[in-house]
Amino acid sequence: MRICFVSRRYFPAISGMSVYAVNLLRELVRAGHDVTMISQYRGDTFGTRVYGGGPPPAVPGVAVIGLEQIGEQTNGDFERDIDTMIATIKAAHERKPFDLLHAQYGYPTGWATLLAARDLGIPAVVSIQGGDGHWVGSCCDTHRLAMQRVLDGADALLIGGESFVEEVSDRLGTARERFTIVPGAVDTERFRPADEAKVGVAPFPVRLLYHGRVDRRKGALDFLDALDVLRTRGVAFRATVSGIGPDLDACKARAADLAFDAHTVGFTGYAAYEAVPDIYREHDIFVSPTYGEGFSNTILEAMASGLANMSCFAVGVNDCLRNGENGLLVEPGDIAGQADGLQRLIEDAAFRRRIAVAGLTECRRDYSWETVGRMIMTVYARVLRAPARGRVDARLPMTDCRFRAEPHLL
Repeated sequence: MRICFVSRRYFPAISGMSVYAVNLLRELVRAGHDVTMISQYRGDTFGTRVYGGGPPPAVPGVAVIGLEQIGEQTNGDFERDIDTMIATIKAAHERKPFDLLHAQYGYPTGWATLLAARDLGIPAVVSIQGGDGHWVGSCCDTHRLAMQRVLDGADALLIGGESFVEEVSDRLGTARERFTIVPGAVDTERFRPADEAKVGVAPFPVRLLYHGRVDRRKGALDFLDALDVLRTRGVAFRATVSGIGPDLDACKARAADLAFDAHTVGFTGYAAYEAVPDIYREHDIFVSPTYGEGFSNTILEAMASGLANMSCFAVGVNDCLRNGENGLLVEPGDIAGQADGLQRLIEDAAFRRRIAVAGLTECRRDYSWETVGRMIMTVYARVLRAPARGRVDARLPMTDCRFRAEPHLL
């Protein structure tokens, strides 16, 4: 099968989308498919600082084409980048025809991919993965209508879990039966415990980790405030904030305001994907006080690494963590509740070990990329056998969009 995967973000950008893409591409190549990836990337100073920028690197067995987000990063002109994506897909198809297109993220990549697929007469699969489901389309009528047409027009919609389906259906009016649930996944060979016999066992002081995009919507600032509560209670800990993002400077300022020294709360900055497994293995508890996810790659990576997980009752988390069974869940934004949860995980060694072992066992059973990759390829086979869906109207109203002022939200 010839597959064109159209990525919203890829390395060197550090993002759950990059992680998803690199693992899916590996599984497709391993299965013998002929794969091309067309990936957007940031080349501007802001985008590089927030996400990590620059063209995508070579991927073994994959033809890689990078497209800088010229319109988006200069004046918020997403439509200019969509035209470029469509033209690039069509040119690659003309050189060697694709059987199927698979887009990551509903807008702008999903919209561009759907329009290209309809012009080429081949199926389009779209993965809804995060902000596209949570807020894209709440910014303006242009993006809202584009998202609705992607959700109605794609030959298959992949999404991480029931809670995310419910949110997207309620917000954009899409019938629930349009979605195929394919959970997140993790490379369980790369992400492994430091010592299988000591999963959940922690030294003193216990080491806490926040890793991923440093963003207040993912609870990065809440994490620091909860640590401050722990300190006032006399609870010993060491903590790390790993990664970059739109609120990295705000988090560093908050840590300074709270008078945390670098030994107590450290910041890694940009963490290359190759270094991430060791970062997990150097810690004991993973903390993701997020307000919402598509399906959290970092939680799965922490589970696979043998860490106990604390997160929130939130979309995209409820589908993989169950409170008191394979993780500890608290309410988003509840600083005192988060401090209580962390204190329990730090002080109750038996509980910490039990949920860490349960998480590791479940992760290896249900969330390996070998398993999830097969699920995605089964969807590909299904849409290739199915009748093509009708054409979509490419015309959109050009309305003012708040992402022009807040481009980091996409």
